[in-house]
Amino acid sequence: MEVIVAKTAGFCFGVERAVNKVYEQIEKTSQPIYTYGPIIHNEEVVKDLEAKGVKVIADQKELEALAGGEGVIIIRSHGVSREVYEIAEKKGLTIVDATCPFVKKIHRLVERECAAGNQVVIIGNEQHPEVEGIKGWGDAHTVVIQTPEEVEDFVPKAGAKLSIVSQTTFNYNKFKELVEKFFKKGYDILVLNTICNATQERQVEAKEIASKVDAMIVIGGKNSSNTQKLYEICLKECKHTYYIQTLGDFDPESVNSVRNVGITAGASTPKNIIEEVHANVRAKF
Repeated sequence: MEVIVAKTAGFCFGVERAVNKVYEQIEKTSQPIYTYGPIIHNEEVVKDLEAKGVKVIADQKELEALAGGEGVIIIRSHGVSREVYEIAEKKGLTIVDATCPFVKKIHRLVERECAAGNQVVIIGNEQHPEVEGIKGWGDAHTVVIQTPEEVEDFVPKAGAKLSIVSQTTFNYNKFKELVEKFFKKGYDILVLNTICNATQERQVEAKEIASKVDAMIVIGGKNSSNTQKLYEICLKECKHTYYIQTLGDFDPESVNSVRNVGITAGASTPKNIIEEVHANVRAKF
């Protein structure tokens, strides 16, 4: 059996940077350490950090409930709203910002476009932490759009130019489709393609591998947006596509009669999990 592992599988730059910042704090401080939200969307990484004493602050309500004073709060790779920084500062916490630089760039763009009087449209999933954070740098007119139907229903602010940004992990083809629908409606639009290059590269490579193999394995956290997108892309190319979080989720019988298997993984998937799955597939067959 041939096993093809995607070269782009595993931690992206922003995720690796964020995780490293947490481990650095574990080594250098005796103060309580918190992360605002899971530092990345991978349960195995979060469990390991919790075992080392790192506590996850779920939301603003929990942050406001902290006693304050001594403590380090690490901003997750997905980023947060302006208000979260303000609350942490009022609490007297030491802020370590692990926001992905590509996400941070979007925060600055949204802030700039709103200040210029433009209406910001965010292409993405409104419930995703990254999008929640991005929206938190906008104003009352900032909206999130995810589907063609929402484009049709959208009513712009009177006389405003639209500035369109995207969730970094959004599907590039879907992004283009939605942007085209905005153009067809005749709006004055500035398009800022903020989809991360690493995301695009992963999606292109995953599609290519999935189109060539009999079975495809996608590894990543169940809450990981970019892993979910990889799974959707691979499933269109290969009907025998399996979404697993760890080796324990893998059923060897699912690939026991195929000639070749492809493996890819989301940007929040640790290298050791990818290697475990790869080794297991090779050992079994």
